[in-house]
Amino acid sequence: MGVISGALLQLQEVLSLTCQRQEMVVSALLFGALLLSLGGGFLLDTYGRKFSIIVTAFIIILGNIIMTCVVSYIALIIGRVMVGIAIALSGIASCLYLAEIAPQNKRGLLVSLYELMVVIGVLLGFVFSYAFASVSNGWKYMFCIVIPPAVLQAITMFFLPVSPRFLIKTGQSEAASDVLKRLRASSAVEDELKSIQTALKEESQYSFSDLFRSKDNIRTRLLIGVLLVFFQQVTGQPNVLFYASTILKSVGFHSNEAATLASTGIGAVKVASTIPAVLLVDRVGSKTFLCIGSIAMTVSLATLGVVTFQSHTNCISICQNHASNRLMMHDDGWSNTTGESPAKIPNTGLQIKKVSGTLKWLSLVSLLVYIAAFSISLGPMVWVVLSEIFPMGIRGKAMSATAVINWGINLIISMTFLTVTEKIGLANVIFTYAAMSFALLVFVVLCIPETKGQSLEEISKKLAKK
Repeated sequence: MGVISGALLQLQEVLSLTCQRQEMVVSALLFGALLLSLGGGFLLDTYGRKFSIIVTAFIIILGNIIMTCVVSYIALIIGRVMVGIAIALSGIASCLYLAEIAPQNKRGLLVSLYELMVVIGVLLGFVFSYAFASVSNGWKYMFCIVIPPAVLQAITMFFLPVSPRFLIKTGQSEAASDVLKRLRASSAVEDELKSIQTALKEESQYSFSDLFRSKDNIRTRLLIGVLLVFFQQVTGQPNVLFYASTILKSVGFHSNEAATLASTGIGAVKVASTIPAVLLVDRVGSKTFLCIGSIAMTVSLATLGVVTFQSHTNCISICQNHASNRLMMHDDGWSNTTGESPAKIPNTGLQIKKVSGTLKWLSLVSLLVYIAAFSISLGPMVWVVLSEIFPMGIRGKAMSATAVINWGINLIISMTFLTVTEKIGLANVIFTYAAMSFALLVFVVLCIPETKGQSLEEISKKLAKK
């Protein structure tokens, strides 16, 4: 995610990408993720979490090789689709794997560590984008840098155990017992083994169609998961990551290097904010973090919207090529982001007007607060909740169904962000995100269950009775 933000600034010149093609490049990853989500549940439940994670590493390697070696718009789209497939499968499989091997008092920590690793990856993507921003064909290096971590992931996964819950589900109880003995330092392995077997026996009756039935409140649980991922997307975070360098360049960070460096700050804030969430989730609880984050997101987005409105920024040329005058729309004319004094643009009659430096930096600060709020709440906590609320027998299918909604909404939002911003203005887009953040707060308070300190089997029994 961090890589494409910087690479897009170079690729729009190398491949002469229009606004619509830039949206397609960004959205191709999401389209691939959506495709995988439609059938990912079958793969996860049939072949297991560990095998799925290994497969994703090879897909990422192949996708990035295609994007690097074949310089064309079509190859870029194909490679991005493949990477999207890998990201979606890896995201679901990793969260399920961590939740199923972790002891109940460490489950939130381990699942949240997944999100921490994701944001560290985003930060590194921004860092490498900045490092190669002024290098000829630097975008190739940005894509190549992804390959070594994928190779490392594939190798290390061979040495990790298969999920004990998946082993029991496939009739390998003895192997599951051995895995639990390796993972647990306590003598309560047999009790945990029996608890998993009992839960699986009760849940083996579930089919995919049961996701939409009221039996054991599965339909309600699915609705909670769907709404949670819906809010994760419509509060605006994906667009901030995908278009970070492009957005910052449009509001006064003039060069590719300056815009990419500023976006690197976004990655740093995400990492710094995710760490306390990871360390405290098992003590504080995911619901508390979601409440705190939604409040902070609402306030910071409202502030950012007001500042953007006061600066009269419409960002209508947000996706335009750096060489095309770098213009930025205002309510009474166009602004040249080179910081030159007001002047007339030939043949237009429009006046160039400089944006206040104070407003520019206040916008950045508000944006960083918003990033921090998201990173302690919707970032890690969505995956913690989703990995906990569904029964084992249908968990893979349920996670896949929510992932379809997640990536589908993400796809729509990212494909239309530049177009919508041109139509209604950046300020109104931000105010919409603020309204969605407030709606998230109401939803969390009323609908999200508290799950801290409970085993997956206890959570499932509790939700089945509601």
